[in-house]
Amino acid sequence: MLVVLAVALVLANVAQPYSDVAPLQHIPTVALLLAAPSLLRRWPLSDGAVAAATGFMLIHTFAGRYTYSNVPYDAWSHFLTGHTVSQAFGLARNEFDRLVHLAFGVLAVPVYAEAAQRHGGASRRAALWHAVLFVGLVSAAYEIFEWLLTMVVAPEMAADYNGQQGDPWDAQKDMAMALVGAALAAVPRWR
Repeated sequence: MLVVLAVALVLANVAQPYSDVAPLQHIPTVALLLAAPSLLRRWPLSDGAVAAATGFMLIHTFAGRYTYSNVPYDAWSHFLTGHTVSQAFGLARNEFDRLVHLAFGVLAVPVYAEAAQRHGGASRRAALWHAVLFVGLVSAAYEIFEWLLTMVVAPEMAADYNGQQGDPWDAQKDMAMALVGAALAAVPRWR
């Protein structure tokens, strides 16, 4: 799975359309690829948990190719169907980043919950509760990190990198989508 992710990262940077911002987008993927072998040796996870983490990082890598805000799903939809997703759902902005935040919530819960049960000795319910809190914490920390990174490293690229698209509540909506995803993943496992 790590090889697939590494290949996806390389492919995402072939003829990169946003080469000035893309390296910032791919830092988390490179960090995970470098850390994963030793982390998985120290704290092994099931294939399903690793697949969930890899699935999220593949989505993130794909979105990072287009700096999230510029994923051309409307162009692809129009080419395939003659209609755009934005027209069909009345969207005023590119919403792909919201999908990625939702996917983070859905895909992080099984990974964190398994790690909390297997390596932390938590009960299933405690692990799920902690997983939802983890998603909220990581979402908030990432939004703050994203803002600080662009303000310190490249303030002139902040609007493009952060993907706000004119929405002053973008960070809060992104965090909410991650928590919705976490709830969708945790509730069915709660029984």
